[in-house]
Amino acid sequence: MVPKPLSLLFLLLALSAAVVGGRKLVAPGGWRPIENLNSAEVQDVAQFAVSEHNKQANDELQYQSVVRGYTQVVSGTNYRLVIAAKDGAVVGNYEAVVWDKPWMHFRNLTSFRKV
Repeated sequence: MVPKPLSLLFLLLALSAAVVGGRKLVAPGGWRPIENLNSAEVQDVAQFAVSEHNKQANDELQYQSVVRGYTQVVSGTNYRLVIAAKDGAVVGNYEAVVWDKPWMHFRNLTSFRKV
């Protein structure tokens, strides 16, 4: 059992680490919201996801936009994106997870599903 003063110290350290300069920190490996969904990098990953899905599923979805997205630092970056794409005349939302390691010129579509 940890003595009460030491427990209080751990609690205070945890609380002070949770908020720094008014910004919440995310635990290592946690998902962080993407601030700029229109950045060239996010747009490139989203278009890759739709294109790769079309190849794998013999589909013809047309990329429209990124609705929301999150990143996760791993050995590289995981992108979890909700993408609006047109299937014929109907626009639907799809969740794609893409693993990206740009220094290795590696990008992989991990999952793609309609939401």
